[in-house]
Amino acid sequence: MAIKVHLEDVLKQRGMTSKELASLVGITEANLSILRTGKARGVRFSTLNKICYYLDCEVGDILKFDGKLEEENAEQKNA
Repeated sequence: MAIKVHLEDVLKQRGMTSKELASLVGITEANLSILRTGKARGVRFSTLNKICYYLDCEVGDILKFDGKLEEENAEQKNA
């Protein structure tokens, strides 16, 4: 995936558990886990806004672009 999720790192830096963040943001622990592990295919801006608010961080602290084109998009362009 071209976008890497560093939510776990930010949680550790802030001394917050996933359970605490999920409760504050208003999402299930399961959905936060999907995002935290990088398996999410998308995230709502409103959810991202709350995560950044409660972790006192920037979007770029959580999501990083690895400089590569995602494989699905590359295959579609070649088709």
